[in-house]
Amino acid sequence: MTDFNQITLNLSEIAELVINRPKQLNALNSETLGEIGQAIDLVQADEQVRVLIITGSGEKSFVAGADIKEMKDKDPMEASEFSQLGNAVFQKIATLRQPVIAAVNGFALGGGCELALACDIRYASENAVFGQPEVGLGIIPGFGGTQRLARLVGHGQAKELIFTGSNIKAPEALDIGLVNKVVAPEELKDAVTKLAERIAKQAPFAVENAKTAINHGLDMPLEQGLHFEAISFGNHFATEDQKNGMTAFINKEKTTFSRQ
Repeated sequence: MTDFNQITLNLSEIAELVINRPKQLNALNSETLGEIGQAIDLVQADEQVRVLIITGSGEKSFVAGADIKEMKDKDPMEASEFSQLGNAVFQKIATLRQPVIAAVNGFALGGGCELALACDIRYASENAVFGQPEVGLGIIPGFGGTQRLARLVGHGQAKELIFTGSNIKAPEALDIGLVNKVVAPEELKDAVTKLAERIAKQAPFAVENAKTAINHGLDMPLEQGLHFEAISFGNHFATEDQKNGMTAFINKEKTTFSRQ
């Protein structure tokens, strides 16, 4: 386990990153963002990690937003740099080779909602609350909310949430496709762990390349995306995992995948 000042990182096959500022409802300041970025670099470089779970400490909040006390007196240049820092860190999460699961255990507002959006899959407890309330503070989302939210739930839903600054509870977030699953608070950790275990059992290169193909394809015309998929598909036939996986299937055997 690696302890930073603001976060905790546990590196294993299923790694866990915990944002640890419960008194501040895990609000994101520059130090927290910097530490998250460092942690993501460690996960990226660790060959044993197959899935990363991100959550917040305490029972009230995943991440309640960016730290307003830090932001309040910034000038335009400083505010833009703060936005660029958050976007750079969240883009590291979005493009991390391993799948990332957000375990949303309470408030996911502003930067917290944007952190969840940067993850690949979002599981939420029944007490989770999502929102982009920035317009009520005289600003707009600055860590990717205007871009990722619309891509995930559609333009109309994203604009309504952002323009009104409204918060929504977990069931509505599930209805609009913002989260994948909602469970009771006491079941969240177990549900996320079971999902991570299912992913970790699969061929790691295949999972990682599937993530890359999906992410890249969303930014390409369909024809280009299909070409990218076909090239990636072919590359897997040079791996031991493909040979072992298909041979085991034919022989009706179980396969344990390596990184080969």
